[in-house]
Amino acid sequence: MHIATIGAWILATGLVSAKTCYNATVPVPVSARNGVFDNLSTPKNNMEATMFSIAATRQGGNFTEDALTGYATVSGHYNISAQYCMPNSSASSNSSQPVLQILTHGIGFDKTYWDLPYNNFNYSYVDYALSRGYHTLSYDRLGLGNSSHGDPKSEIQAFLEVEVLAQITRSLRNASLSGIRTRPSKIVHVGHSFGSYLTFALSATYPDLSDGLVLTGFSTNSSFTPQFVAGSNFQQARLDPSIRSRPGLNYSLGYLVTSNMGNVEYTLFDPPHYDPKILAFAEKIKQPVTVGELLTIAGLPQESKFSGPVLVMAGSNDMASCGGNCTATGGASESIPAAAKEAFPDAKTFSAYIQPNTGHGLNMHYNATGGYKQIADFLGNQGLSKNMKRLR
Repeated sequence: MHIATIGAWILATGLVSAKTCYNATVPVPVSARNGVFDNLSTPKNNMEATMFSIAATRQGGNFTEDALTGYATVSGHYNISAQYCMPNSSASSNSSQPVLQILTHGIGFDKTYWDLPYNNFNYSYVDYALSRGYHTLSYDRLGLGNSSHGDPKSEIQAFLEVEVLAQITRSLRNASLSGIRTRPSKIVHVGHSFGSYLTFALSATYPDLSDGLVLTGFSTNSSFTPQFVAGSNFQQARLDPSIRSRPGLNYSLGYLVTSNMGNVEYTLFDPPHYDPKILAFAEKIKQPVTVGELLTIAGLPQESKFSGPVLVMAGSNDMASCGGNCTATGGASESIPAAAKEAFPDAKTFSAYIQPNTGHGLNMHYNATGGYKQIADFLGNQGLSKNMKRLR
């Protein structure tokens, strides 16, 4: 399905990183079979937001199943805020057929997670990828940031977001995204946290859309999800001082955000292995999650027949993926993320990497670029680097 841009791409040249980036609003027509949760009322205040978290984390229960009353097709034309970046060396040439990385952010962030405007962009994953010859496309997930918002219970769910990612991928692969004339030789999907689960679901639903997967802040062990939800202390985003201080972010009730900087630290960071000022920065730029996303993440596919290379990566002390210790497996596997290999029975190559001295927000720790090197080296070793023929 064709995807065109609204207006022109806006040129943004990075002065510190020798890159050229184009910002755009991309209209995406999508349809998905979403869950209907008529047994649950959308939280209308902070007290009800806390009640939602209590019910979602109660031992022995199945909150999603209790709330679910059926399924319904949700369709719409949504505007997605995206940024396409390339090295300056290739900005004037559209014939190089680069390897393109599509970057999907997780809960608590928008697309700036991949290109953090902090400390002269020293933590930028985009800058590192471009230095290795890649092009990147990052975007605000549906419902968040500058992308279209929607009903936080019935509309903004994981199922619809997977379809958005699929449509964007098809458009880029077919060189039908207006303003981007370069046809990529290969496409690698890179995700973080919830974005990794969406990426995993994409590979399970449409395995031919990707040439390689990098899933960061990811494991197939859901034991720690209640810990993440409780530790977030979710409150209404529209009532949060950090959200309210940013013009244009008009979130309705049912968009939930971590309560304060202490909750951000608990869920994303590994003390003391980060700049204390970046914690305050994370609080300043934080983004919400919808009740629909929290209700549907467990409904995504549990196995993928994707046959390309897969890298799963987590911080050694990733609370959300590993309960704070990714090597505490009781001997069941080398690490908690390594157990994800069973979910990829047909993968050409599967590798799990544990980044030392790092929490769930990998891109915000002192050794972030060490993790970036692991990703680039893995992709290069799998033939997923620029100017090489597509694997499939």
